[in-house]
Amino acid sequence: MGSAGARAQVQLVPESGPPYECPAPIHTQSGLLSGPDASQFGSRSSSLSSSSPPKSPSPRSHAAGDTRPLLPPPKTMADAKAAIAAIGRATRKLRRRDAVEVDAHRPAIEALNRPFAAQALEWKEKAEKYELELQHLYKAHSRSSEQLVTLIEELKALKALLKEKEALIPALQSELGQTSEENVQLKQSLEEKTKALELLIQEHQAAKAELEQALAKLKDVENENTQLVERLMQAKMVEAEKLNEANAMYEEMVLKLKAAGLGAGGMQHHAEQEADGIIRRSEAGYIDIIETPIPSAPRITIRAHEGGCGSIIFQNNTDMLISGGQDQTVKIWSAHTGALSSTLQGCLGSVNDLAVTNDNKFVIAACSSNKLFVWEANGGRPRHTLTGHTKSVSCVDASWVKSLVIASSSSDRTIKIWDLQTGFCKSTIMSASNPNSLVFIHGDTICSGHRNGSLQFHDIRTGKSSATTVGAHTDVTSVCVSRSKTYVLSSGRENVHKLFDVRMPTVLVEDSGTLRAPGNRVVGSWGRPCISPDEKCIAAGSSDGSVYIWPKPKDEKDAPQPLAILEGHHSLPVVSSAWSGYGPLATADKNHIHIWA
Repeated sequence: MGSAGARAQVQLVPESGPPYECPAPIHTQSGLLSGPDASQFGSRSSSLSSSSPPKSPSPRSHAAGDTRPLLPPPKTMADAKAAIAAIGRATRKLRRRDAVEVDAHRPAIEALNRPFAAQALEWKEKAEKYELELQHLYKAHSRSSEQLVTLIEELKALKALLKEKEALIPALQSELGQTSEENVQLKQSLEEKTKALELLIQEHQAAKAELEQALAKLKDVENENTQLVERLMQAKMVEAEKLNEANAMYEEMVLKLKAAGLGAGGMQHHAEQEADGIIRRSEAGYIDIIETPIPSAPRITIRAHEGGCGSIIFQNNTDMLISGGQDQTVKIWSAHTGALSSTLQGCLGSVNDLAVTNDNKFVIAACSSNKLFVWEANGGRPRHTLTGHTKSVSCVDASWVKSLVIASSSSDRTIKIWDLQTGFCKSTIMSASNPNSLVFIHGDTICSGHRNGSLQFHDIRTGKSSATTVGAHTDVTSVCVSRSKTYVLSSGRENVHKLFDVRMPTVLVEDSGTLRAPGNRVVGSWGRPCISPDEKCIAAGSSDGSVYIWPKPKDEKDAPQPLAILEGHHSLPVVSSAWSGYGPLATADKNHIHIWA
């Protein structure tokens, strides 16, 4: 279309939105006006019809460079109407021309609009499809949101659970460490127990072999016992013959004394003494023992040791008294005068027990320093320091057959046999319970009293214990042996003293009686009782400071009352007592030693 032709309204139908309207141009004398210029022109024409005739424009209104169209103002109303009519005609022409152009371009416009309509349907179907998919997506989104909320809640719960588990981790790690340590300890314990079991199996096998040997020895011993019983019967027959001889001699002596004119009582006493002397002197190993008198009052009082006295003992067949105490010294006294004879120095620790060899050459002290100290009795020169015990040495005794053999017991549950010639330990006997005290009863046999209340017997030649065990007390505090080695006196914490016949310790140990008194209290683990040299009396100190003297029981059912109760220790516990072969009784408390008359 040309620029001079009128423009008609053309509607282009797009895919969406209102149709586009093209404004109709207005044809004037100077050119085409459209849009706001046409409306401006209309307003000017209406003003011309109602106002006075316009004045002629001044020549300055068309200055150079002014491109605005100039319409000559109408001079009269008729001119204005003519102009309006001309404009109307021009407009109608333009409209007709526009209609012709629209008809000419209609096929093209329809051809252009047809693809847009087809696409609009396709797009509508797609939009519906997409809307349906969008609804499905919204529903899926809703379900996903619900699932997401559930998962978030589960996640929070899992996080809380995770925190709890993390809080438990240190405790579990600590427990794991402890369990690992316990596991290591259990492994070590298992290994130790396995080794111990293997050792026990070996010991069991060895014990089984020893048992078989012991059974074989038992058969030999039974045969030997049978022979000994036969020999005993023969010896009794010999003794019976001797007794018959003695009776005959007694009757003969009575007849002689009657002939000499003595009274009946004097004759009988003299005859009994003569007959008894003849019988005793006929026995092997006879030692003439004077009848021991019962003491009544302290004759000599000795302040022996600073800090207290621990043990006292008499030398064999002398009146020399040996004492040891807390001041780490051993002193030798004269029981006749109470004078100090010598002091043995060099002891370490307090003295728990003393012993003297059968030839009176050596004095031995058992000390709390786990050692034994040996001195020469004449001169006081130290001879040996015996080491080997790992705890305090509680007791020591010397063999009455072999002058250079001694035995010691300790809280380390061992009994050691020592050779004083070399100063070395010959053998060690292990025990299940602490041996609190021991004595030599026969040449190579030891009787030991233990904390478990038993008396046990040991052979120092083999270093083994006998099968004979006597349950004497709840806790044995002390044992001592009579001068003839026939009886053993034991003391227990239950404040009871018992006498046993040990002439055949490997076969039979007979209970020979029980001694007790209402006021007698055993002094802990240190009280040492004793038997008189004539074996007719027993003396034992008490924690109340008294010394009780009982007669020897007649049999196992006999429980005699004390013959005497000696006072003089002033309520101090009497820790030790010793009876000399020459008669005097010595007792010691913490401060003093009393020698009784």
